[in-house]
Amino acid sequence: MKYAVFLLVILAVSGARAQPPGEALAFDRSKGNCLACHTMRGGDVPSNVGPELNDMKARFPDRADLVAILRNEEARNPQTAMPSFGRNLILTPAEIDAIVDFLYTL
Repeated sequence: MKYAVFLLVILAVSGARAQPPGEALAFDRSKGNCLACHTMRGGDVPSNVGPELNDMKARFPDRADLVAILRNEEARNPQTAMPSFGRNLILTPAEIDAIVDFLYTL
């Protein structure tokens, strides 16, 4: 608890923006690594391997569809280059939910 308060004080003093958990996971090269294939707001590496991640809530109004894509896109599209983050145990169900929460802000 003391560490969390200390971190909040440091962020407030420095003016740094705290990164939401889903965004941190999406940008983390050892976890989601969405920037390897997708361009999205906040990313610093444009890519055109996969579609741009924008208007996600409008494109996927049924949240379960987007969760299923992250969990195992090969089930929907056997020709995909996208890793099956859930099936391959790269991301936990909670991490997938956090990334979907973040994607819904794009």
